[in-house]
Amino acid sequence: MKAFRIAGHYPASKKKQTFTIDFVASDEEDAKHRLFSHIGSRHRVQRRHITIESIDQIDPSTSSSPHVIHAFRDTTTTSSPSSIDDSEE
Repeated sequence: MKAFRIAGHYPASKKKQTFTIDFVASDEEDAKHRLFSHIGSRHRVQRRHITIESIDQIDPSTSSSPHVIHAFRDTTTTSSPSSIDDSEE
């Protein structure tokens, strides 16, 4: 699985609603499908009304999305509290 950042917009009322969302997907087509499913279910927007401006594969450690963090928690390094160094005793 890879992490993707998708940017675009969709019509909301009389304005355009822009978005940037991070997804975990196997490839770009899967990421598009997840985006259409997510926005369609949350905002009741049809797939044909969603405009995708860019799809980029990203480093999972740069994402703040809980789904991406969870999916890559074993592979990314997070800042943890410093451990006690036994050599100083």
